[in-house]
Formats: sequence, structure tokens, C-alpha cells
Amino acid sequence: MVRILVFSGSVRSGSFNARLAAAAAAELARLDADVSLISLADYSLPLYDGDLEANEGIPDAAMKLKRQFCAHRGIFIAGPEYNAGMTPLLKNAIDWVSRVKEAGEKPLAAYHGRVFALGSASPGGYGGFRSQMATRQVLEIGCGALVIPESCAVAAAHQAFEEDGNLKDERTRALLAACCASLVDKARSLT
Repeated sequence: MVRILVFSGSVRSGSFNARLAAAAAAELARLDADVSLISLADYSLPLYDGDLEANEGIPDAAMKLKRQFCAHRGIFIAGPEYNAGMTPLLKNAIDWVSRVKEAGEKPLAAYHGRVFALGSASPGGYGGFRSQMATRQVLEIGCGALVIPESCAVAAAHQAFEEDGNLKDERTRALLAACCASLVDKARSLT
């Protein structure tokens, strides 16, 4: 059974992207993946600073998050859009994880040997799609990660979810299902 990590780039109370992450986790479980749904709130990290790293080393939360990445073959990130980009919380987490290099590992080990999928949810008409472009750039170009082309952008997110957490719109549900199926297929091919 392939292991898939799922998290949101937002920890805001009532986050649409946390709801999307939960919907993705449910879809991935339906595809027989072993899913770990986590919150970045449980991995509190200071703002990345090279001097802080040099003086104090890698924070324990960054080590734990990096190990979560490495324990999974696939990673689904639901990221909101802030000013046409990714959230500072998500960028900071990616940056800290990129700095963790344990004994015998190559740099950026958390980003190699696994596959990433992106989703986003926003009250706006783009559904946070521009955050996906920014996140894809950082993961692919900056970290050398494999990011699948399929994604899911949920527009009008404030009215997109049922009470039970499912997406209301059939087309959006189909996009999420296709994204999750591709993530599982690609992750299985890596094992």
C-alpha cells in the first residue's frame, strides 16, 4: 500500500484549504492509499534565517516534518493564494525541510524519490491556481521535486463544500479524483 502525506498550506481556523486537504485525504483513502493527514500547526517553525540555522541548527520541527516527507511516496499539498503566490507558512516549511540533511543523505532528500500533487481553494474565481504555479516553481526548480501535471483548483471555496466536507460541484470533484488517482499511480510506480 502506497503511503501519501496530505497537508494544507494554511492553519487558519475554518481554512478552505484544510477542507480541501481533508477531501483529498478521503479520496486518496478510497484509492487504497495509506494516508497521513497532518497540520503544519504541529510543526511550528521560525522564519528561515541562515544565521539562525548556523547558530542554533535545524529546528526539531523541521527534522520531524522532513522525516514525514521521507516516510511517504506521495505528498498532496492544498495551498491558498496570497497575493498571487503561496503562503509564507508553506514557503517557510518548504525552505526549512530543504535545509535538513541527515548523515549519508544527498541534499534535498525530502524532495527526491517521491511525487507531489497540488490543490488550492479560494473564494476568488481562480480557485488559488496562481499559488499552485508558485508552489510548483519552488518544488520543481528550487527543490528538484517531481510534481504531477494534474491539480485541483476550487473557486468560490466559501460555498464549494457540503457540510460533510465533500465538494458540491461534480466537475471539481472529478478534478480532485483525477489528481488523486494520478498521484497514487505515480507514487506506486516509484516503489
